[in-house]
Amino acid sequence: MAPTSSSLRKPGPGRRAGRRKPTRRRGWRFLSILVGLGFVGVWFTGAELARIFAPTGNTPSSRFDALIVLGTPADSDGNPLPAMQSRVDEGVKEYERGVAPRMIVTGGLDGGRFRQGVVMARVAQAKGMPASAILVEQEANDTIHNACYSARIMKAHGWRSAEVIANPGQLARAGIIFSHLPIEWRVHAAPAIEPESRFEAVYDSGLEILKTARYLLYARRTESCSP
Repeated sequence: MAPTSSSLRKPGPGRRAGRRKPTRRRGWRFLSILVGLGFVGVWFTGAELARIFAPTGNTPSSRFDALIVLGTPADSDGNPLPAMQSRVDEGVKEYERGVAPRMIVTGGLDGGRFRQGVVMARVAQAKGMPASAILVEQEANDTIHNACYSARIMKAHGWRSAEVIANPGQLARAGIIFSHLPIEWRVHAAPAIEPESRFEAVYDSGLEILKTARYLLYARRTESCSP
């Protein structure tokens, strides 16, 4: 018997169910995207709030046992980029002001060809700082280990306090990290040698928020070490 027109027009239950599945999948996919975006938004908001309220130190002292200059990459020829130059310049100035009698320069390869601590020590000596007042830490590959390995050096020498020097954008994250170390400390900004463009400022700010979020979410546990 030939099918009637009504039977052709009326899909069975299986056909109706088949039509609904793609709609349901799209709905779940859209909901998953919304949840993911919400999680990222909360993550970034928490990181920015942590940066806003980050500690800048735990002591009112203006004299310290050591200066800690946090690492940043050199160029492909082993010469300091502006960010590194400004940090070392400020560290030498603080040494000359009598803020501390010695300076720890900290930084390893971090994907580059030259160890940051070694380059910074060379730059500091070129600025007139005696080699005897410079301690080189050359294994750290991020700010977490900059802090931890420098604290180890301080502990080995019986030093208990430090002024931490970096560019302004990094200091909030550094403050969060150093707040977990058993030393007295305060942060000190190294002024920029060259003014940033608006694009560079936005990029650097976003990168610091991302790094802070990474630290708060998991890096403080997965990369933790004992001073």
